[in-house]
Amino acid sequence: MRYTRRRFDGLSMFGPPQFRRAPGGSSHVHGRSLATLGRALHRPLFRGPFLGGVLLCGLGLGCSDSATRLWECGIPEGVAPASVAQIGCEGDFVALASQPLASSIPGARSVKTSVDREADFALSFQDSRAYPVHWDFLSKHRSAAQGLSAVRMIEQFNAFEYYLPDRRFLLGALTHYEGADKWVYEIAPYDTADAAMIQAAFERIADNTFIGSELWFHPTSLNVERSAAALPRSVRRIATDELFAGVEYQALNVAESIGQLRFIAAADLEYAYVGFRDIVVLDHVPNDIAVTQGIITAEFQTPLSHINVLSSNRGTPNMALRDATTNPELRGLEGQWVRLAVNATDYSVTPIDVAEADAWWEANKPTGVQVPGLDTLSTDLRDVSEIVPDGTDPAALHEVIAQGTRAFGGKAANYGALSHVPGVTVPPGFAVPVTHYLEFMRENGFDARVEALLADAAFQANASRRDEALRELREAMLVAPVNAAFQALLMSRLERDFSGARMRFRSSTNAEDLDGFTGAGLYTSESGDVADPASILDAVRTVWASVWTFRAFEERSYRSIDHRQVGMALLVHRSFPTEEANGVALTNNPFDREGLEPAFYVNVQLREFSVVQPPRGTVTESFLHYYDAQNRPVSYLSESNLVAPGERVLSPAQVDELGVALDAIRTFFSPAYGAGRGDGAWWAMDVEFKFDAEDGEEPRLFVKQARPYGNR
Repeated sequence: MRYTRRRFDGLSMFGPPQFRRAPGGSSHVHGRSLATLGRALHRPLFRGPFLGGVLLCGLGLGCSDSATRLWECGIPEGVAPASVAQIGCEGDFVALASQPLASSIPGARSVKTSVDREADFALSFQDSRAYPVHWDFLSKHRSAAQGLSAVRMIEQFNAFEYYLPDRRFLLGALTHYEGADKWVYEIAPYDTADAAMIQAAFERIADNTFIGSELWFHPTSLNVERSAAALPRSVRRIATDELFAGVEYQALNVAESIGQLRFIAAADLEYAYVGFRDIVVLDHVPNDIAVTQGIITAEFQTPLSHINVLSSNRGTPNMALRDATTNPELRGLEGQWVRLAVNATDYSVTPIDVAEADAWWEANKPTGVQVPGLDTLSTDLRDVSEIVPDGTDPAALHEVIAQGTRAFGGKAANYGALSHVPGVTVPPGFAVPVTHYLEFMRENGFDARVEALLADAAFQANASRRDEALRELREAMLVAPVNAAFQALLMSRLERDFSGARMRFRSSTNAEDLDGFTGAGLYTSESGDVADPASILDAVRTVWASVWTFRAFEERSYRSIDHRQVGMALLVHRSFPTEEANGVALTNNPFDREGLEPAFYVNVQLREFSVVQPPRGTVTESFLHYYDAQNRPVSYLSESNLVAPGERVLSPAQVDELGVALDAIRTFFSPAYGAGRGDGAWWAMDVEFKFDAEDGEEPRLFVKQARPYGNR
């Protein structure tokens, strides 16, 4: 028995139907029989207002000839023409549609459209699977071979047809959003078309499809919204929030795995143990979770949430489904071994037997992570700017960061490199090397205690026993003495450079922020006041002890990392107790892995409210910043509910300032983690930032972290 959930049901189902076997043995499409579906997709449609079966166009209601046309399917079943001039039914749309190459709203299917202004505004709906971008189709079918003007080469085409007022083509897409059940016309977020261009294309599409007056225009960015403000009322507009409203399914990390399906309340994760062969269904998005084979949440997530960063790093499926905890198909499989496949447009859960599950695990268990070795010679408290020397050869940047990681951990080493990015401000600070952590472990006998635990069969076999033993170890570490010479060295540095400040002590192991393994959220950071030495020592011990949290231990075990080879360094800089805004960003578009619409993805919130572990009930501001496009348009995906309606967390000037910094970070780190390495794969830096001000000054941008986003 296989249970498959499609986001496309009935008339809104695009692509091959998915079936489930009913108890009586007959096959059914979800919500509609095959015969009914076939009739619905290919039935004639007589469009126009009716009342009691009487067409009302003759009553002065303004129906055009198109509105009263008897629409019929024009594409024979099984045929996929290169293009058509009209779409007569939903079956025609299905024959040409594809999932958009870049879409931040789930449940979308699109047909690329073009209006040729040199050929009497000829309209084309292109086969968007055979021709996924406009130029692919137009260069072949609307060019000199058809007796028309030659279509420019792709570089000139992109420069002309999206930006110039005298462009030849009006480019866009006819899109259906299944969740909201809306048909919309859209143009690219960076397209500079004016209202007249948008109206011309919109009306051509409305007049040449069965959709007619049910068509909406969806502005995809702030720039497009500004152009759309001049549209007449006849061109109805729909906001992104309205399209999100009906979405039930969200694919966060597209992947497939096998595990035992378990239902757990997020609030119970503190004492409910999950194993790394479990697939977990949760009522809410958790702040923390041990390694699993898959995650399904009943709440929607942000792409930069801790659990999605971890899922991306692990290569395990992660999805949201609004009715997950009560979904009868999922509940019917509770406790069973299942195969979970999360795809961009749908998901499937298939029950399997334990033999198949065990065989899959042996074939697919993750390869071990090779962490950089430990530098046990460095003892100095090193200024961050000296961890990766200024002027490092870009070709050697990756190796120099790795060398710094051995002594000062991945976070501090990347931070050291970040301090040299032109135009980017990082808080000044220093790093405490791993040698002082290793000294603390040795002098208090904790290294021998760890060895005993690792040799204990009961500890290895029982999750409850591991959690208890690790908690006891951490509690002992929190009250153990700290080497007096190290205390003096640390306090002297703090009093010299940060007298009176509140300091942040951030975790920085040699087993995090690596290329291909982020270890996001595994370890703890803590604050202390320079004027209170006891609080400083408490902060240091808290961070050191976080090496031995249950979740960190499980994650390392899952990736075959030798626990004895992990050392905790500290990244130290002043804290930001009164920031105006904080956020995280990716230097690439997570919704477009093909590179067709590059953008920065930003997730930001007011003041100190977390964006990666948000309090229940809060919504962050998130947007795509098409920095490389003309006019650098911004497309908002969600608005913070902590600011007044219509306001933004970041001002336009702050968005621009952040964009400049993200571009500089992308360029600087490319030789180490990205395009500079030559394989052309999608890559991004995961960036943490704050806007902070003191004494009535304008808030300034500070970048606190830049690490590779699970690139390899």
